[in-house]
Amino acid sequence: MIIDFHTHTFPPKIAASTLSKLSAMSHTLPFTDGTPEGLRASMGEAGVDLSVVLPVATAPRQVEHINDSSAAISENFREAGLLSFGCMHPDYEGWHEELARIKSLGLRGIKLHPVYQGVDFDDPRTLRILDRAGELGLIVVTHAGLDIGFPGVVRCSPEMVKNAVKQAGPVKLVLAHMGGWRCWDKVLELLPGLPVFIDTSFSTGRRTPIDSHYSEEELQLLDSDGFMELVKAFGPGRVLFGSDSPWSSQRESLDWIRAQPLSQGELHMILGGNAAGLLGM
Repeated sequence: MIIDFHTHTFPPKIAASTLSKLSAMSHTLPFTDGTPEGLRASMGEAGVDLSVVLPVATAPRQVEHINDSSAAISENFREAGLLSFGCMHPDYEGWHEELARIKSLGLRGIKLHPVYQGVDFDDPRTLRILDRAGELGLIVVTHAGLDIGFPGVVRCSPEMVKNAVKQAGPVKLVLAHMGGWRCWDKVLELLPGLPVFIDTSFSTGRRTPIDSHYSEEELQLLDSDGFMELVKAFGPGRVLFGSDSPWSSQRESLDWIRAQPLSQGELHMILGGNAAGLLGM
């Protein structure tokens, strides 16, 4: 079973405008139309069996509506292989009760994005969310490292992750973008051995910028050696396949990982086995 643990979709009414805005910010082009139907078509082309959709609340007022929509996606597209997580914003006043409601809706985790939300990962407002999610058995996926749309801004550094893990209670934590986008030297130095997972989203190969805002050198991501060094440091049992669709091609992302010097057992774990276990499947 192939599980893509890191994807995004948007309601069809706003998908085009949202993609246009995010593309302008990141200076990259999407690979789908950003809708659940577009993701499902991509999955069919790539041979992906299940995609985990990760919504982001950029303002506290969005939290409840996004979580209701996430539950609807999981219900309406279950047979199509889409499973949506919920969201939480560190400044949402009803965070304690809403996390319990997320659990009651049948959602298996939440997504945090410290850069878009303007709150450091080791801030007490985030730590309380980690604690509560751990109590409820919810998975927490967080953007980690730099963000392509916010050059130079880091709200979830390897140092912050290490500090947060020390302070928060036990929680199923996934660090997107191989533990910290373009902070991989520090990831290798500080994070192996911690009880965390990393995902492969938007971290491998080369991205070509659509204008001069980023040079090709700046968008050179992990090569085979760098990827394998991280896999060995964390262990293949802690790595999850993620594409970051629509910002990467699911098919190309899968092809790249399959071309790495991994055993069949390691590939099985990374491409779906680890995710299935984490999701309780």
